[in-house]
Amino acid sequence: MEATDDEKKLGIEVFFTDVPGIGGKLRSKPEDFRVFEVPREVRLSDDGKYVILEVTSKNWETNHLVREISKRLKISRKRIKFAGTKDRRAVTTQLFSIYYPEGELPEIKLKDVEIKYIGRSDKGLEIGDLIGNRFHITIREIENGETAERIEKIHQQLKSIGGFPNFYGFQRFGSLRPVTHLVGKEIVKGDFDRAVDVYLTYTTEKEEERYRTARERFAAERDITKALSYFPKQLTFELTLLNELKRGKNSIEALQALPKNLLMMFLYAYQSYLFNRILSERIRRGLPLGGAIEGDLIVPLTKYGEEDEIIPVTHRNIDKVNKMISLRKAAVTGAIVGYNTKFADGEMGEIERRVVEEEKIDIRDFIVPEIPFLSSQGGRRVLVSEYRDFVYRFPDNSSVEMSFFLRKGTYATSLLREFMKCKDIRNY
Repeated sequence: MEATDDEKKLGIEVFFTDVPGIGGKLRSKPEDFRVFEVPREVRLSDDGKYVILEVTSKNWETNHLVREISKRLKISRKRIKFAGTKDRRAVTTQLFSIYYPEGELPEIKLKDVEIKYIGRSDKGLEIGDLIGNRFHITIREIENGETAERIEKIHQQLKSIGGFPNFYGFQRFGSLRPVTHLVGKEIVKGDFDRAVDVYLTYTTEKEEERYRTARERFAAERDITKALSYFPKQLTFELTLLNELKRGKNSIEALQALPKNLLMMFLYAYQSYLFNRILSERIRRGLPLGGAIEGDLIVPLTKYGEEDEIIPVTHRNIDKVNKMISLRKAAVTGAIVGYNTKFADGEMGEIERRVVEEEKIDIRDFIVPEIPFLSSQGGRRVLVSEYRDFVYRFPDNSSVEMSFFLRKGTYATSLLREFMKCKDIRNY
């Protein structure tokens, strides 16, 4: 089965496994997608300036939840930190830190949010301060017949390479409106007017009709004053851009009125799209994922993820490298393209360079002098992500429950798509 058109737009062009999927639907209700963050150890201190909270939320995207908490506490959202962003249509449990030296934290009441006080700490959380996530997933409306056999065959094929293709999932780009990478590309190209325009006007049929109508109307009329009256209030970032433009700001200034982490996500999403294309091409060519070839670049693996050390694969060390990979002590990587990217050699290097050329960009374009903090030197990402503690059961004839652990930075939907192979992994 081929990847869907929507997946291909994100660079996810192939499947690794060749077994038919079980079909089904994800997220028929938020409780079908449970995520439990596995944080690194948080050191508590009675007189610390940061409050540590365990937050369980249903139907809340992390950044929107942060915004609402900051409103309730009447503090800057910059004082609230978390280790990882989570999906909106899910039930998630994660840690938050709030810089709050003023005294006892006031009670926070939000719909579908449970908050548990953990303690105080001398240090706040940062993105990446977690080991990974545990998932409990229910897939409904699965295809009848050989479901268990298909799951087992797919599982065995994935085990043969030590995990699943480490694609960036829809959440990286915007599940209902995959737009972040499109904005990021325009920023990299230096076309900030186009970046703002894409963010305001790009829409898909999966967006709510009122959002889609507003974007289409603005694309046709180009009247900022009128747009401020009809853009739904829920489109807060779009309204921020429109207000800045109304005040006479240029596109670069308007973009900088958006949250810093959102701006960075635009660039990261474009890098993610390029990585997905690179990984897709390696699979398409039949090059190994669970082993290295000459010219590859590998990284050692640790308990918490991969090391920064990059090791080139040559004819002298390839046997040792592949033994390390078989023991899950190392993994082959693909390029996260940036201004200081170290490309692989051999056929993998040819793939990486070709993708960049086809995008008509240069790695130096990832230096963004107009908004310096958006400049990215790039890096490497493992091609295969391990999944652990995988179990499944059938509560009835039409659904299956799956549980597993994933390291940070990986996407459950990228694993589930191999098992499901359905028309739309989002199923929103």
